[in-house]
Amino acid sequence: MQIVMMGSGGVGGYLGAQLAQAGEDVAFVARGAHLEAMRRQGLQLESPLGNITLRKIMATETPADVGFVDIVVFAVKLYDAEKAAAAIVPLVGPETRVLTLQNGIDSVDTLARFVPRSQVVGGATYVSAYLQAPGIVVHRGGVPRFTVGGRGDAMMEALRGACLRAVGIDLQTVEDIDQVLWTKFVTLSAFSGATSLMRAGIGPILADHESRIFIEQLRDEGMAVASAADHPMADGYAEHAMSLWRTFPPETQASMAIDFSRGKPTELAWLSGRLRTLGNELGVPTPAHTAVYRALHLHAEGSELSRQPRLDALEGKK
Repeated sequence: MQIVMMGSGGVGGYLGAQLAQAGEDVAFVARGAHLEAMRRQGLQLESPLGNITLRKIMATETPADVGFVDIVVFAVKLYDAEKAAAAIVPLVGPETRVLTLQNGIDSVDTLARFVPRSQVVGGATYVSAYLQAPGIVVHRGGVPRFTVGGRGDAMMEALRGACLRAVGIDLQTVEDIDQVLWTKFVTLSAFSGATSLMRAGIGPILADHESRIFIEQLRDEGMAVASAADHPMADGYAEHAMSLWRTFPPETQASMAIDFSRGKPTELAWLSGRLRTLGNELGVPTPAHTAVYRALHLHAEGSELSRQPRLDALEGKK
């Protein structure tokens, strides 16, 4: 298959490396130092499932260089979604499928403003992978899971077949992806909010009485909002979420928490911020998610912006 990874960080880098290693025709869209490193020395994946080094790959910052493809895997951060969605248009032919593996619940609607909605497929990914350095993606944990829509669609089933031939990809197709996306949204928003605000891994949070109460409150608020939005969580979800978090290595933090620690832009507005907005619209109180959003908002767009007022103040004292 001809596959383009639109976004080649943790998720896109991991999936693209495994598919390329299995023999698929994969191109990587990236920018900056990561792009230059891939052009110069290829892409390296470090994983307990086996390390991969791809010496010669197609890497570009201009999707038009590639042309129409079978699958576009859309794995950019949510704050880059609008610009990236406009950029993929040259990749999308009449039979192309655009598979979005973004967080949150808004990605399909965003993409549908730029390409035909009938060619957009929602998906959820469960993988701990991140860009350690330009050209180097690191994966932690077991086999990553991907749940995507489009069951029965020829192109999506062909992608599922490609994933079966690859190592370290558990990809399942479903007919209705909406509930999957909402369930991940509620779970991830609580996990991201707690680990970001408390600056701790999931293990210490669950081990501490007060911290555990807070992440449970984040979870329960998300459940209430989802129910009001006609996407109620399944029976037993509350304990399922706790059981899931307990399976993580104790030091595990959400990618949003890692982004905050590195002074990078974050997805706060699309997680706790989105739940806060939905709660206001639906009449559902969200004090815990509102606290996360307000406490972290000052730094949500990255360290350069958050440092600016202090620089201005210092300059004013000269």
